[in-house]
Amino acid sequence: MSGSNPKSVAKTDRDNSNYRNPNWGKPELNTVPYAGASSFEEVVKKLRLSPTEYESSIQLKDWVRKNKDHKYVPLTLLQAWGLEVKGES
Repeated sequence: MSGSNPKSVAKTDRDNSNYRNPNWGKPELNTVPYAGASSFEEVVKKLRLSPTEYESSIQLKDWVRKNKDHKYVPLTLLQAWGLEVKGES
């Protein structure tokens, strides 16, 4: 076993790209999980509306009337159309 030094082998293993990360699998402390797009955002995307077109969209207004009590709808849009959410005064 001439030329083989166990200390140099251990150091080589540690320098290898396969060295284990001690933080692997631990959740990041300062991250907020992405919840995905809201139903409102999905409808707006499907209708291809820009924010300036929201109030004039008949299809969006129909969707909002049907879903305002259990889906997210921007308050400014509810106010613009004179709609109220059940249970809120």
